Order: sequence, then structure tokens, then C-alpha cells
Amino acid sequence: MNLFKKIADYRTETERLAWTGTFAEYIQKLRENPRLAMTAHARVYEMIASQGIVEENGRRKYNFFEKEIFGLDLAIEKLVEEYFHSAARRLDVRKRILLLMGPVSGGKSTIVTILKRGLEQFSRTDNGAVFAIKGCPMHEEPLHLIPIELRPDVEQEFGVKIEGNLCPSCQIRLREEYNGRIEEVLVERVLISEDNRVGIGTFSPSDPKSQDIADLTGSIDFSTITQYGSESDPRAYRFDGELNKANRGLMEFQEMLKCDEKFLWNLLSLTQEGNFKAGRFALISADELIIAHTNESEYKSFIANKKNEALQSRMIVMPIPYNLKVSQEEKIYEKLIRQSDMKHVHIAPHSLRAAAIFSILTRLKESKKQGMDLVKKMRMYDGEEVEGYKEADLKEMQNEYLEEGMTGIDPRYVINRISSALIRQDLEFINALDVLRALKDGLDQHPSITKEERERYLNFISIARKEYDELAKKEVQKAFVYSFDESAKTLFNNYLDNIEAYCNWQKIKDPLTGEEMDPDERLMRSIEEQIGISENAKKAFREEILIRMSSYSRKNKRFDYSSHERLREAIEKKLFTDLKDIVKITTSTKTPDENQLKRINEVIKRLVEEHGYTTASANELLRYVGSLLNR
Repeated sequence: MNLFKKIADYRTETERLAWTGTFAEYIQKLRENPRLAMTAHARVYEMIASQGIVEENGRRKYNFFEKEIFGLDLAIEKLVEEYFHSAARRLDVRKRILLLMGPVSGGKSTIVTILKRGLEQFSRTDNGAVFAIKGCPMHEEPLHLIPIELRPDVEQEFGVKIEGNLCPSCQIRLREEYNGRIEEVLVERVLISEDNRVGIGTFSPSDPKSQDIADLTGSIDFSTITQYGSESDPRAYRFDGELNKANRGLMEFQEMLKCDEKFLWNLLSLTQEGNFKAGRFALISADELIIAHTNESEYKSFIANKKNEALQSRMIVMPIPYNLKVSQEEKIYEKLIRQSDMKHVHIAPHSLRAAAIFSILTRLKESKKQGMDLVKKMRMYDGEEVEGYKEADLKEMQNEYLEEGMTGIDPRYVINRISSALIRQDLEFINALDVLRALKDGLDQHPSITKEERERYLNFISIARKEYDELAKKEVQKAFVYSFDESAKTLFNNYLDNIEAYCNWQKIKDPLTGEEMDPDERLMRSIEEQIGISENAKKAFREEILIRMSSYSRKNKRFDYSSHERLREAIEKKLFTDLKDIVKITTSTKTPDENQLKRINEVIKRLVEEHGYTTASANELLRYVGSLLNR
């Protein structure tokens, strides 16, 4: 990589994006592209939509969030559709503060950070270009130069809507520098940047005694008072508060409800009317999306205080719960570990999954559905099929508890414990047992869990261990199957031939002798029993497979052993069962003979090449599975 060439290219691109012209030239640009005058809310929605929207099972997924946010598809869809999309269409929700409310380490801050970084990048594109009055401390929309009386004609001609008035600084500059000739006022393209304080503001509460409202609205420049003679002269005022600088973009309130009340009162007018009070000036217009975040306990305290009713009515509260899918939780841990300096320590496959299973179990609530335990519920939430339950049952469970996912173990705790396992000693690798042990040890030091919760969590660690044991056995047994796919396909095709003959009351031909025989009931049952298909249910199961095959055939799709999840599981389990004794003997013997040693080396090679283990972690896995099979 040529670093300095990339830097030069970036600089060249930034110079290419720069544009300065008169207001008359800006109007010509606007005539060609009215979208240049879109609001901050519209800009945020366009930014999200520009990355692509995918329709999946009647739900919308947004590519914009895909790389950083995991398992919050429902919350993100609600956030985008009910707030950003509606606000972009100038519906009344744009006059509300967006408050993300949820448990600690649930992704609230990450969502805001993604939006801020996204706006910075989007402003560098043609669709996201932002033009502002040159020299305006608030980078305001040039259309504010047009007198209010003339705006209806302009709006009709250009297909735009003009909201807001010139800031005090631009008012005096228009008079003094341009003699009121708005067509000559210079306009420039600006790039949104948090570092340069353009279009992004961030307010973080601190000690109420020392924090000044000027942090939000700007302050008097006392060094120029003698020069300009009045505190109400805009030239004697610094328009450098966070609300000033966030104009045209996004204003973030970190831990908003910890703010002193006087800071929140400023937001009442800003949200409803699009302006705020600063210094000795008339109300100052601002076009910005206000997004705040807080946790559930602070929100409950806030709404319990009657004095906050006015502000509460100007909020749209979006719950951001913990993720409830094991596979997505794994991705969260992978992302956090990638960002660390511990990438050199190998984490054996399924280690993060074991931690994720524990985390998700702590967040789920017991379903009222008969026969539905937490493990089955966890599997269904993660997209797995569970016998006896359908898609409708899943939706019913998701609607059982509106607050599900707002409590439980947070990802930060888990990653802290994984970190503890990683740095405990100079390890070449860690596995699921190391991770679960670290999680268990950490419960004693966890500051906010009760004795009862600790007992529940210890039970969840045991369940996670059992789930891992099954995964480990499958992994090893699968590696022992020489040419596993071929064996599976042969068994699968055999099964299909037999059930087709069974359902159609036909005979099957022996492939060697050509002799006609009855369907092999013993073979069919030995496969079906692996997934608990009873004698009474076998006919319905076989007919269901034939219907699925027929459906695939009509659509010109190939039906193979992975096309039916439960049948695939049954085939694999049957193969594993047939191999169990070989695996048991080979993994547990302390002095393997030459043949066994060869087989072990082949298995280790397969675990390394196909399943992501190192030689050391594969050896450890074999020893562990050997001990499990000998119990």
C-alpha cells in the first residue's frame, strides 16, 4: 500500500469537492437539483437509503447498519421507518427529540456514531452535498437570504420549501458587506465534520455547577465589546455552541437525562419551532436532528417527574434492547476482539458461541407456551426449526414481552471476561471451556447481580457447556467421516428411494440383483428416530418430504440433503451414530496403534483445514471429546 499516494488522492478529492460561487450561481445549481435544499432529517434518511434496503421475510434490513450493528433488525427498522423516514417527509415527528433508550452496552452510542460517520462521508457525495453561506458560523442554508415575502414564488418555481431566517451574524454581513445585494452573497460547499465542528454537535453533561449554557448556545466575546459597543451586536458574539455548530446535521446529547434542567429547556423551542434563544438576539433558526440516549432507569425517573411533561411530549422514545440471537451475538464479540491487540491468540471455534448462548439465555424471558423452554426459544429466535412449533409461534413469543431484551448480561461484561481468559497467561489458544470458566469466575465480582440472579446465571453457564459439548462431539464425529458429503448423499438418496416407494405403495429394485423388494422400514426408522419422529408420525413426515421434493421439482430447483433442515440433521446424526464407537476408541486410547494414529492425524488435518482449528486446539478438542464419549 502506498500510504502517501492515498493521502495525495484524498487531498485531491477534497480539493475537487470544494466550490465557491455567488448566491445567483447557487440558485442555478438548485434549479438543476432541488434536492440540494433538503432538510437535515431528509439528509440522514437519504444517507441510510443510499446504502441499500433489503426486503426479507416481510421486514426491511438496512445495509447502512449491517457492519456494526448486529441482531437489532426490528429496532433499526422501527427507528428508520417511524422516525427518519417520516421526519424526512416533513411529518410532525421531525419536531421531536429522538431518544434511544435501552440497557448499558446495547448499541445506542454505536448507532449515533455510525450516523455521524455516515453523514461525514455522505456530504462528500453528489447526493449528500451541503451548501452554506460562506463565512456563516452556523453554515446555514443560503435560501434563508430570500425575503419572507418572496418565498412562496421561489418555493413554487423550484419545488423547494424554505424554513428559517438568517442568523444574526449573516444579517449584519448582508447589510454591511453586501449592501443588501443577496445575489452577490458568497456560497460555498461545506463538508460535514465532527472534528471541524461542521454539521455535528455533541453535548456531554458534566458538573452542573461548572457547566455553562454557553456550551450549547454560544457566548459573548468580551474582547470585542469595546470595539462594537454592545452585547447585542452579532460581531461581539461567538456562535460556537453545540446547537450552532450542529446546524444542517446532527446534534447528539450523551446521557441526556443527566443534564441539568436549564439545558433541556432550550430544546423545547428548538424541537417544536426549529429555533432557540441565544444572547440578546431574536430566536435563531436551526435545522438539525436531535438524537439523545439514556438508560431505562434514568428514563423512568425522568417521566416520573411532572415538571418534565413538556419535554417528554416532544420526544420520540425508541427502545434499543439487547440482541437476542446467538449467531448475531457472536458477531458482536468477533468485532470487539478484532479491535483489540489480542488477535494473535487463537480462539477455538464455538468458544464465542458458548459465551453467546450464555448471554442470550440471561436476556430471554420464560415463554407461556406449553413445552417451550428457554433453549428451544433461543434456537427459534436464532432462526432454527424446533419440532412442534411454527413461524406463528415465534411471532407470538416475540410479542409476549415488550420489555424482553432490556435486561440480562451485557456484551461488555462478556468481552471483559474473554479478555481475562486471553491474557491470563501466555496461551497459544483458548477454547469454550476457558471462556465459560472466565464467565463463571466473573460472576462473583459482578457488582449489580443478586444472589438469585447469580444462581440462575450459573445454571445458564451449565446449559451453555452442554450445548458446547454437543457441538464438540458433532465437530469431531463429522471430521471422522471420510468424504462426509458423499456418505451423506448416498444415505440421503437411499432414504428418498425408500420413502417414495413407501408412500406410493410400490416396491424398490435392489441395485445389484435387480430384485424387487419392500421399502426398507428399518433403514427409514433408523434415520427418523435420530430426530424423534415417532411411529405414529412417520407417515406424515415422509409425505411432507415428498411434497417438498415435488415443490422443488416444479420450480426447477434441486432437492438435496441440505434442502430440508430436519432431514439433514437426521442424516448427520445417523452417520455419527454409526461412527461413534470408532471415534470413541480412537480419541480415548493413550497408546494408539499405527492405524489409529494415522486416523487421528487425518482428523486433526481436517479440523485445521476445514473447521478453523490450530493443531494444538484440535488435539485438545479430541482429548475433550474422548473424555465425553467415555462417560
